[in-house]
Amino acid sequence: MARIGLGVFATLVAAVLLLSGCGDKQVKDEAMQAGRAADTFPAADEDYFKDMDGGYKLTSDEVKGRNNWVVWTGGNDRFWDLITDSAFGNFDLLKTISSHPTLAYGRHNRFEQLGLMNEPCFVEPKDGSKDPYGLWLDQRVSVTDDPSCPDDPFANEKKYPGVKIGARGVTVPVGSYYGYPTGIVGLRLFPNPAFDEKAKKHWDAKKYYEDPSYYNDKNLVRPYRVGMSCGFCHVGPSPTNPPADPENPKFENMSAVVGAQYFWIDRIFGWNYGKPGSPERKASEQNYLIQLVHTSRPGALDTSLVSTDYINNPRTMNAVYGLGARMNVAMQRGIETLSGPELNNEFLKGSLDGKRVITPHVLKDGSDSVGVQGALNRVFINIGLFSEEWLRHFNPLFGGVPNTAIQIEVGRKNSSYWQATEAQTGFLAEYFLNKDIQKGHKLADAPGGKAHLTTDPAKLDRGKEVFAETCAGCHSSKQPPVPKEIDFNTCNGPNYLNCWNEYWAWVKSDAFKAQMKEMVKAPDFLTDNYLSTDMRVPVTLLQTNACSPLATNAIAGNIWDNFSSTSYKQLPSVGTIKIHDPFTGEEKDYVMPAGGRGYTRVPSLVALWSTAPYLVNNTVGWPGGSPYASAPPPAGQKPYDPLDPSVEERFNTFEGSIRQMLWPETRPHDKLLGDKGVFLIDRTSVGSYLKVPGGFLPGFLKPLLSPLHRWLPSIFGDGDLMVGPIPKDTPVNLISNTELYKDDATLAENLPRYVQLLQLLKKATHDLAQLPKNATDEEARKVFANLRKPLLDFSKCPDFEVNRGHYFGTSFTSETTALSNEDKEALIEFLKTF
Repeated sequence: MARIGLGVFATLVAAVLLLSGCGDKQVKDEAMQAGRAADTFPAADEDYFKDMDGGYKLTSDEVKGRNNWVVWTGGNDRFWDLITDSAFGNFDLLKTISSHPTLAYGRHNRFEQLGLMNEPCFVEPKDGSKDPYGLWLDQRVSVTDDPSCPDDPFANEKKYPGVKIGARGVTVPVGSYYGYPTGIVGLRLFPNPAFDEKAKKHWDAKKYYEDPSYYNDKNLVRPYRVGMSCGFCHVGPSPTNPPADPENPKFENMSAVVGAQYFWIDRIFGWNYGKPGSPERKASEQNYLIQLVHTSRPGALDTSLVSTDYINNPRTMNAVYGLGARMNVAMQRGIETLSGPELNNEFLKGSLDGKRVITPHVLKDGSDSVGVQGALNRVFINIGLFSEEWLRHFNPLFGGVPNTAIQIEVGRKNSSYWQATEAQTGFLAEYFLNKDIQKGHKLADAPGGKAHLTTDPAKLDRGKEVFAETCAGCHSSKQPPVPKEIDFNTCNGPNYLNCWNEYWAWVKSDAFKAQMKEMVKAPDFLTDNYLSTDMRVPVTLLQTNACSPLATNAIAGNIWDNFSSTSYKQLPSVGTIKIHDPFTGEEKDYVMPAGGRGYTRVPSLVALWSTAPYLVNNTVGWPGGSPYASAPPPAGQKPYDPLDPSVEERFNTFEGSIRQMLWPETRPHDKLLGDKGVFLIDRTSVGSYLKVPGGFLPGFLKPLLSPLHRWLPSIFGDGDLMVGPIPKDTPVNLISNTELYKDDATLAENLPRYVQLLQLLKKATHDLAQLPKNATDEEARKVFANLRKPLLDFSKCPDFEVNRGHYFGTSFTSETTALSNEDKEALIEFLKTF
């Protein structure tokens, strides 16, 4: 009841919040407040990461683009400092970059525990004595001690002077606008402008690590703020040159485009998860918020977690391959219509013609649809660019009030960081378009990789034919000319589904398959092939989990309104899907809404061997369904470790994952309903509570604590907030997907919903309060049974099976021919060569 307990409670003051609203008041970012113009933030030009990405030579502008990707944070250190309070102390990046002995992680095991990339030329601290504020932060190796460790050029305060505001230049240094390196790629350290004399006197590093009453105080001011670059979620171990020791990589062992495939958001979000067997670990597992983020497998996270749309949506970090080939596809099939503020975006030269733009579809649901530069600029906002404005448009993490659209024209007018970011994304696009950067990582180029490729030309030839007949309709950007009846120039928008149905009928035809088989056997078939059409596929056809296609942040009037096209907003409903009740297994119909929802963008298969597990949420490939569920692989398959970045284990993970894709009956099924054919449902592993330390309760609640304690005594007591117990095996998304505010309804239409939600909350807390102290899961389950139906009725996405769908080539669908085992094996051999 995370979002119920807090979001509904927020509705007690919703009238005040909504009446005050954003209004016409203008806010400026810290840089503009300090009198800094955008041109005082030039792009960094040092080729410091020259060994990264295979060591390929980049132009000076491409170097600036990579630097932007890896070290530019655009002032978002302010945002990540604020979000620590919104997450009630569960999230604290200053703890994430620490190596204090009370933590379950440090530099010595950071990759194993957090999946983060240690930056070379740092060592783990033995204590806090090297930091002026006593923090246990990674220590830089000097060039004097190691000539291969030059000074970090981005921390140069003279060349890249920081923003002098607040306490900067008084009690803390001003620093560089790129911050100081932290020892973790993608995180940068900035002096906190709020760390004044009062904060300095109150600061105690020992208490910060060891005393909950100290670090759980929302008024605590830390000496640093941590900024995040795009590289935090996108730099990972190179598939073709991985580090011998993942805890001690060199830049030559890293790729900035492969994606952070081993990133544990649940451990990063919940820094105090504790060492195995410790009281902290037990307490962490009993926190529902941690159960929620456990649903994000390594390499996946919910990018709408902050600007919540009331759907738990873990999605993989995109690898950024083949942008040139992707743009070629977009010129044929990615024409979107723009209007109004959508036209305020920046565009690549030649991509905009009047109100029509050539655009790839970047996000999993295909909603990023205003061009490459618009998509890149939106990413920076989503990690905190101009948070002064962004946070005025939603209630972070928990919602309960309407999301409204952040306006490009406002950002451009009132944020120097925004303007500077727009000035640099052109460099970033050039970096991604570099011919070597975009070509992908081939198994044949990895140490020992060729040994895994077949030497049987007949088997490989058959694999190509199977691909042409079964996969190429979605997973090839090289195809025969489309029939004249299919006009992609008129497809996007209200007519898209009709157009898709015509296209799908064509790619299933004998004529398409015959031509495609000839094309796939050409020696250059894989050259400049994006291995995706980048088209939007109806979820009715995919049969995958519907939560990603139901995302609403980009629909009309919502937070990303300016970054999605008019034609996206006009997409028709895909129709009705089948879902299963998570308690009974009963099959039900669910009608998908229109207005952009209901589709999934075709993922690229470039470097497929290195990107397992599969599906948009990384759920297909784990032997037991997740890293927290152990299970032996199916008979005949060797054990494999999806968390090991070595070539051998990447390949073994590919083998295990692709077999789950092609033999869906081998995928893990639900622990309670699997015998009814229900696929995996993420359920709570232990009885849990929503826990909010009293020190993090919002200030406006303080005067209300006394009456709230009288009305809801089981929630508000002793200054803390507790909702539960939520019994073991409760579907996690039953609670997280509670729709507190309907995006496609007015405030007047939502008010009755608020009343119903408050009644539900009161009933829930009343019933749970009747439980005895230390109630068993069975006792809690009986009480919780009364809440099943109302929670399902309030669910924004009542689809709970996470590893279902994409059954092409199997007996689970009639849309394609079911392949024989021999043909599946041949197909796998061809897929290895991507």
